[in-house]
Amino acid sequence: MTPTSGMITRRQGIKIGVVFQDSILDKELSVKDNLNFRSNLYHEDHTEWVHHLINLMGLTHFLNQRYGTLSGGQRRRVDITRALIADPDILFLDEPTTGLDLQTRLVIWNLLQRLQKEHGLTIFLTTHYLEEAENADQMYILENGKILVSGSVTEIKQQYAPTKLVVTTNGHQLHTSYSEKQLTSQKFSFDGLNCSEVITLLHSNQEYIINFSYTPGSINDAFVKITGKELQ
Repeated sequence: MTPTSGMITRRQGIKIGVVFQDSILDKELSVKDNLNFRSNLYHEDHTEWVHHLINLMGLTHFLNQRYGTLSGGQRRRVDITRALIADPDILFLDEPTTGLDLQTRLVIWNLLQRLQKEHGLTIFLTTHYLEEAENADQMYILENGKILVSGSVTEIKQQYAPTKLVVTTNGHQLHTSYSEKQLTSQKFSFDGLNCSEVITLLHSNQEYIINFSYTPGSINDAFVKITGKELQ
């Protein structure tokens, strides 16, 4: 095919960074020496960028400490810094918060979200903590190397883990056009209603309702439905 006009400029190779589940840094070297050694492997001068990362990731107060003496959360922050030295376009994270306490996990994710927003970083994440994956723009659920489901978190939850509204009445018939499942003579279940629909149903039947519970679907529920088993 002959082009009619214009020009396509081929982009240089996309730079990637990888944070492995197990660290590849030298336990006997200090944090500073580890980062300097990695930085010197590249042709470009990343000195300013590395200083920025050190401050951003909060490494300053243990910069001269041996890597092998750090806590799990400190090591993980250094690992991520190491992967970002070349200022990559894409960062691959292999279960980056496994074994870390909740507070440390939150700190790391806040830092990653800041990098994503401020530097346009694309993040590929593998994790066993499904609540972490809920922040993703796109999710893939795999089993034995095969993709079972893909889509946004909202799409996956809507399809495989719909919301559930259970209403207990005083025995009066509910006025609604929504499909319902009768659990007992006074208890009814509605699946897949959004918040607006729930409010409408409750408001229009408030004189007949004794009690109700509304449970939004979770990504954990969706995972069990898709794979037929809980995440180990």
